Amino acid sequence: MDTLQTTRRILLVEDEPGLVITLSDMLKGHGYLVESVTNGLDAKDRILVDTFDLVVLDVMLPGMSGFDVCQGVREKGISTPILMLTARGETKDKVRGLRLGADDYLAKPFDPHELLARVEALLRRLAMENRSGDWFQFSNMKVDLKRGHVFRSDQRLAMSEREFALLRYLIERRGKVVSRDELLVQVWGYSSESASRTVDVHIAMLRQKVEHDPKNPQFIITVHAQGYRFVG
Repeated sequence: MDTLQTTRRILLVEDEPGLVITLSDMLKGHGYLVESVTNGLDAKDRILVDTFDLVVLDVMLPGMSGFDVCQGVREKGISTPILMLTARGETKDKVRGLRLGADDYLAKPFDPHELLARVEALLRRLAMENRSGDWFQFSNMKVDLKRGHVFRSDQRLAMSEREFALLRYLIERRGKVVSRDELLVQVWGYSSESASRTVDVHIAMLRQKVEHDPKNPQFIITVHAQGYRFVG
């Protein structure tokens, strides 16, 4: 099993209880973190305020259709991969879903192992895009690592050179705990115990720009008595 799977969060949007159980158990059994909602309105709200690596989205949902959920989150600049599920097997419905921004489409009934294969393929593609060198993407944020630009929902953010250098260093070491002293040496070019507060201040400013809720960060995480870890 790919060790990266242990950190992959999947939102399952499906209103058939039996299918929710089957798919959740299978995905969890392969190391994924799975959360589920049963209606379109809740799905849209969760995708806009939370961070997932992939969304498995049924089309026929109470409250709001999967088509409308997909269109709504794409219009907000959310580029999380979406795998659509539907009992509609017609080509026109597949085309509609893909045009609205879905990344893949699976018609019911399907073998759960085929869904697993589609999920793995989408997440591999995402990982390859994030390792491509010049760009890094998380949630609705895009980071141009080469030019030093950061975009939220395609709107460029004002960011100082130091803030960008700090963000880039954390991104390049994502998943690892980075101490304040290491950040001072690598980003500021010096080491001093009395200057560690400088790191905390810049981290707070960075969170204001890249976190949905800076008081409850999802990407730049404080690790008590050790430093910070970027998760994205």
